[in-house]
Amino acid sequence: MIIEQFNDEALAHYSYAIVSEGEMALVDPSRNPMPYYKFAEENNAKIVAVFETHPHADFISSHLQIHEETAATIFVSKLVGADYDHKSFDEGDTFELGKVTFSALNTPGHSPDSITVVAKEENETALFTGDTLFIGNVGRPDLRENAGNMKAKRIDLAKQMYNTMQTKFNDLPDDALVYPAHGAGSLCGKNMSSDSSSTLGNERMGNWAFKEQTEDEFVDEILKDQPFIPSYFGFDVDINKAGALNVQKAKYNVPVFLNVDEVEEGLTIVDTRGGDDFKKSHLPGSINIMATSPKQKFETWLGAIIQPEEAFYLVAPSVEDIDALLERVAKIGYEKHLKAIITVAEDLEGSTEFLEVDHFKENPSAYTIVDIRNTSEVEEGKFFESAIAIPLNELRDRTDEIPTDKPVVVHCAGGYRSAAGSSIVDKQLNGIKVFDLSDAVNDFK
Repeated sequence: MIIEQFNDEALAHYSYAIVSEGEMALVDPSRNPMPYYKFAEENNAKIVAVFETHPHADFISSHLQIHEETAATIFVSKLVGADYDHKSFDEGDTFELGKVTFSALNTPGHSPDSITVVAKEENETALFTGDTLFIGNVGRPDLRENAGNMKAKRIDLAKQMYNTMQTKFNDLPDDALVYPAHGAGSLCGKNMSSDSSSTLGNERMGNWAFKEQTEDEFVDEILKDQPFIPSYFGFDVDINKAGALNVQKAKYNVPVFLNVDEVEEGLTIVDTRGGDDFKKSHLPGSINIMATSPKQKFETWLGAIIQPEEAFYLVAPSVEDIDALLERVAKIGYEKHLKAIITVAEDLEGSTEFLEVDHFKENPSAYTIVDIRNTSEVEEGKFFESAIAIPLNELRDRTDEIPTDKPVVVHCAGGYRSAAGSSIVDKQLNGIKVFDLSDAVNDFK
């Protein structure tokens, strides 16, 4: 069998195409199916199956669109209670694709309805483990308490994950290839390896979750130090359970404004330009979430800062950037509440002063310092002892905790998040000087 891995770096998301005898199956596809269609075309293969390992929280899947456009069968656990046309795929179920036999393992833990898809051809075995087994770790069990068809408490799911790791992979060979849905940088787990695949034998030796331990020890370890949960995660679970709209139709339903006078007053404006361009000139009250590189975590922070049902505008540097930005917004299903994309070609009345870094170094006590890193990052050590710690995803609701008797300096770990954080503080503490420490934070580590 031919296995092709697709990597969405911004979301650290892996999806897969499996080809045998002119037929192709997909596992956990991204929102836009065009890369898979291109791969099918290149391999002269017909897409006949789409496997969903679970309803994803961090991205929108194209399973329904692929089904509608190719007539491929969607396979998903009956426990999902999926609203779209599908075929149940649980333990005991199989599907033949050319010379490859697909079977299912019910592997709850990350979610109650998670499956691992097992593909076998002669002596070759591949495991598409979704968010159950990552390289070096396992999926977090705390995302389904308030979302999805099957809600489950984190402790119950942690115990299910313990049972999964103790029992579900025992009969599979050490040379079975492990292909997860995520890698390092994803918020669907913690401490994942940067490796994109592994073998089951390597995971048995090096992954803590396979080690001999009690259920209590396992539960304590898996629950501690998990990263924050972005606002949009539950929203995406629900969309994926129902099936998303055709992404091309959804994207091009968003209007473009070339005149800023059309912007409705009072709605949130997200400016995607670089930090320096934003500081020089922007629409008043904008939030600067940069999307100048495909690797930046724009999708994650858009979905962490902007609430799922919140209407907003998006500022693009140029009309040439519109398609790429719509693609990124649609990955998390936020095109539904995007009022319009705005292109800004003229000078705007909003601006932000640049910090005089030398003055700040000599007089840090003359500023109120706000540390917007995640709680786990702050616990590893502060850069400034006097800093007030408020995670970026909580900042819009907690700016009233920031004293206003001094100019405010906002910092993160490397400069990307502080552009967003300083713009939020500047918007909500009107009249107070707010500075972005940006990448100069590296001088203080």
